[in-house]
Amino acid sequence: MRIDAYADPGTPDRRGGWRYLAWLVRRQWPRCLAGAVLASVWMVLLAATPYLMARAFDHGLEPGDLGALAGWTGAMVAVGGVNAWLGMMRHRTMTKVRMDANFRTVKVVVAHATRLGAALRAQVGTGEVVTIGVGDVQTISGSLTAVGPGVGAVAAYATVGGLMLSVSTRLALVVLLGVPLLAVALGPLMGRLQGRETEYRERQSVLTARIGDLAGGLRVLNGLGGKGLVADAFRRDSGRLREQGYRVGAVTSWIQALGMGLPMLFLALVTWMGARLAAQGRISVGELVSVYGYVVALGWPVAFLIEMAHQLSRGVVAARRVVTFLRLEPAPDEGTREAPAEPSALHDPTSGVRILPGRLTALVTTHPSDATDILDRLGRYTPSDATWGDIPLADIPLPQIRSRILVAEAEADLFAGTLSSVVGDQETNLRGAGSVDLRLRRVGATSHNSAADAKQRTGADEWAKLTAAIHAAAAEDIVRALPDGLETPIEAQARNLSGGQRQRVRLARALLADPEVLLAAEPTSALDAHTEATVADRLKRARKGRTTVLAATSPLLLDRADVVHHLVDGKVAATGTHRELLDTEPGYRALVARDAEAEAAAGQAAQEGEPAR
Repeated sequence: MRIDAYADPGTPDRRGGWRYLAWLVRRQWPRCLAGAVLASVWMVLLAATPYLMARAFDHGLEPGDLGALAGWTGAMVAVGGVNAWLGMMRHRTMTKVRMDANFRTVKVVVAHATRLGAALRAQVGTGEVVTIGVGDVQTISGSLTAVGPGVGAVAAYATVGGLMLSVSTRLALVVLLGVPLLAVALGPLMGRLQGRETEYRERQSVLTARIGDLAGGLRVLNGLGGKGLVADAFRRDSGRLREQGYRVGAVTSWIQALGMGLPMLFLALVTWMGARLAAQGRISVGELVSVYGYVVALGWPVAFLIEMAHQLSRGVVAARRVVTFLRLEPAPDEGTREAPAEPSALHDPTSGVRILPGRLTALVTTHPSDATDILDRLGRYTPSDATWGDIPLADIPLPQIRSRILVAEAEADLFAGTLSSVVGDQETNLRGAGSVDLRLRRVGATSHNSAADAKQRTGADEWAKLTAAIHAAAAEDIVRALPDGLETPIEAQARNLSGGQRQRVRLARALLADPEVLLAAEPTSALDAHTEATVADRLKRARKGRTTVLAATSPLLLDRADVVHHLVDGKVAATGTHRELLDTEPGYRALVARDAEAEAAAGQAAQEGEPAR
């Protein structure tokens, strides 16, 4: 069976960790059944080798019958060849089982994260999702070893017990009762491992989230002089996680040590008992050889049974974490009324902000979080009494809102990929017409020809939209500066771009979406004055006739706005144009003047040769 990494994974069983593991088995039951059959036959044939050896000894070697000796020896060779093939097929099948479980779990987690959408961050930390994707998925897939070698070990164990009955009832009873006693001995350690592993995974997810936060804000921390304090706190937390890891490792080491030691003691006992029976003449020399062979063959299933218990113990912990994540639900969407058919005003009663359709509106406040809260309410990312036209946003189905209102966050995620795919879902279209050169090299004729060829091969509409969005965000220089232009690989969160470049890429992505209503938070805060002025002019032209709301304090943006709302403590204190508020509102004038002084200082620094953002 071929594994389709893009097929529908199905609906997971979220009732518990064990049920989730069972669901993974049911979703690929033919492959799991094949793995169990192959593993069972493989291990049973391992146990058959001592039987054939005993027959060769008793019927061929001891009486001197060369024909019988050759026959039984040939049977052993044939069984060994078949078993080698079975071992290869068993390993291949179980690898597919683990890969299927891995892909399936990744797909259900990613699909659910997408379904949660904006509610994801409010309900679970980034570190938790990363830990599930990096560690828990591997642990779950490894635990499915139980459906192959685990089942085979049980079959081989029962077969060896049956073969031992033909030699000695006492030996058979020791074999059949020995492994259950091993399970009883290891049971408390397995339960302790689950508890330690659960606590370790939880702390690991918290620390993983902190690593992401530190990596994203390292420059800011360094500028504020807080890097040392945060580093000390991280060092303490990582030290505690290390100690917890040692405790997990201690339990695991005892399980592995007992898993190796106890079976050896058990098998040594069986060998000793067989030797005494042979010395007493109660079993033949050939049967003694078979007993020793059975003991050796029994080492494989016993080892697999202990490993299966260990993997299942860890796997159910990981599965419970996945199930806990899958049980998260987005905020209920109970909207039943249609959104306004025509562009309409947005109103936020909490702040008093009213956004007129077709206007460029700016929100100015001392506390950026106040403006961000307003954008979240107008975009229906938080519950509110906001209205669209005369219809409460809460009464409108969420898909209608998402298709027409876009909230562009200042730190919106940027996924890894080519620049064209980061700006928008254009990679498929751009690649679909063949090998497209989108490098836009700085050499004039080459750049023109490359652009012209790309435009012809990809379609005028797609090319026009992409280039218009890049132009409106003043991001052409980014494309030209990269070695392969739009086809240059961009790292996750665009770490290989500067802060100002990332901001323009985010803006270009929002403009390419061309929503009816665009709500943008601080879209130019990381740009120098010259670039910001260019973006302000182009943004106004690009969004002409469309509703646009900017949360900003930059005079360059405010001067282009049709309407400016000055907010004090999250409430509208004054409304007018930028110049009107400068003349009539001292608080507004002080706030904007402070921002203007910062821009002037940045411009002067750039002229003196300091690197621009």
